[in-house]
Amino acid sequence: MKYIIIAAIVLVIVAIVVLLAQSGKSERGGFFESPEKRAGRNGEKYATHVIKQCHDSDDLLLTNVCVQFEGKRTELDNLIINRSGVYIIEVKTYRGRLFGGADDYEWEKYKVTNAGNVYEKTVKNPIKQVHRQIYVLANYLKSRGIRVWVNGYAFLVYNNSPVQSDTVLESTNDIYSALHPVGKSCLSSAQIKMIRDALD
Repeated sequence: MKYIIIAAIVLVIVAIVVLLAQSGKSERGGFFESPEKRAGRNGEKYATHVIKQCHDSDDLLLTNVCVQFEGKRTELDNLIINRSGVYIIEVKTYRGRLFGGADDYEWEKYKVTNAGNVYEKTVKNPIKQVHRQIYVLANYLKSRGIRVWVNGYAFLVYNNSPVQSDTVLESTNDIYSALHPVGKSCLSSAQIKMIRDALD
């Protein structure tokens, strides 16, 4: 009898753990998310909030858009479509100090903890990543009969880019200026709708 009660308690505990794990799953992975993924997701949410503050009422903001062209797949953190054009903003939440050049495929990231431990990691160069995203999106749209210039930018949440580049946005003013260049109006409402429909 004693073993039956213990077995029943164990089964109840296992069932509760399974139910909690199932209810806690997110679209992006599992219940147990790494701190890096959580930080990246939170950084993307923060950046999307900042971008929303910088966009006008007729701007269309799409997030986490997946696009594929000739076997090349990419996910666009933020895609803004307005009368001025099509804009990609790739968000990076790289903490610490970054080292690398605009043309390097990877950058080195150094982070010092409060305890004084130094961590080094190789990370993607967001400038190169944005150039690839521009290529994939522009060609994807072109394959659907939409010829449009695609602009792309990287927004480093901690403003720690190791390079000065027109591709790197550092402030809300930079974001607004990139999305709303003075005197540029090249897309009609019909073209904006075509682009949105192609991405659904």
